[in-house]
Amino acid sequence: MKKILLVFISLLVLGAVSAQKEVTVRKKDRKKDILVQTSMGDMVFRLYDSTPLHRDNFLLMVKKHYYDSLLFHRVINNFMIQAGDPDSKNAASGKPLGEGSPGYNVPAEFRTSIFHKKGTLAAAREGDDVNPKRESSGSQFYIVKGKVFTPAGLDSVETMRLHRKLSPAQREAYTTVGGTPHLDGNYTAFGEMVKGFDVLDLIAATPTSKGADRDRPLQDVVILKTKLVRRKK
Repeated sequence: MKKILLVFISLLVLGAVSAQKEVTVRKKDRKKDILVQTSMGDMVFRLYDSTPLHRDNFLLMVKKHYYDSLLFHRVINNFMIQAGDPDSKNAASGKPLGEGSPGYNVPAEFRTSIFHKKGTLAAAREGDDVNPKRESSGSQFYIVKGKVFTPAGLDSVETMRLHRKLSPAQREAYTTVGGTPHLDGNYTAFGEMVKGFDVLDLIAATPTSKGADRDRPLQDVVILKTKLVRRKK
């Protein structure tokens, strides 16, 4: 009996040690895509190696299951859908969301070759007044829905909002698949959607609140699970 009890205690100790094992990002993880399973369907994303800080942070969050059961708490059609607020887990209906975080930021990684076309995965952040370095939230992210621009419309964005010229690649994307050009150079984009554009459209079109919880879907859109999956070429 005593021997059985010792074995049982040993198993409990081993289990506790295993449960406390630190989650890390391995080299092979960086060759995988991210599956985001939601209550409205699945989306798959590919992270950019040119934004390694954001890539590894997002991979780590996924491996920790940080996003499981969180909500898309801010949805604006023809703009973007946002998630990653830890306070959104089991949040009461009507509760304003968007201020939660894991307690740290990620340094900005702006890249001129990356822009906010439809399906782009990017990091949310606090405004310039309190965040002059434009550091990203450690957990909150958004997915670009955007809209398709006319060439004249892009000319106006360049003049009135960007005060610079867009590249030929940007103009091609924004006049075909669409996007949000005024976010370029202001928020770090670190990945893009490879599957699930129909789900993005569904979530973006969901009715949202006009009350204190402004832009929160009236019916919760839940991230059921996120996980690393084998990359399909």
